[in-house]
Amino acid sequence: MYFEGIIIGLAAFLIIGLLHPVVIKGEYYFGKKIWSIFLIGGIIFLVISVFIGDLIASTISGVFGFSLLWSIHELIEQEKRVKKGWFSYNPNRKK
Repeated sequence: MYFEGIIIGLAAFLIIGLLHPVVIKGEYYFGKKIWSIFLIGGIIFLVISVFIGDLIASTISGVFGFSLLWSIHELIEQEKRVKKGWFSYNPNRKK
C-alpha cells in the first residue's frame, strides 16, 4: 500500500488551513505591506523543493511555496474584504 498521496493531501490541507488565519491576522496587524514576506518565503520553499530528494518532502515544500505565493493574492483580497466590512479593521494600525 502506498500512502504518499494521503500524506501529501493531508499536508496540503493543513498548510492551507494554517495560512488562512495567518493572512487574516497579518492583514489586521500589518496591512498588505507584508506581501514581500510571503513572496520571499514562497520563492525559498520552491527552490528548496527542487533540491530535496525525497518525493514527499519535496512535494510538501512545493505546496507550501505555492501556498505562500497564493497568500499574496489573498492578502490583497483580505484588504478588500475589510473595506467591505466583512472583517474588522485594526484601529491601532496607521494607514
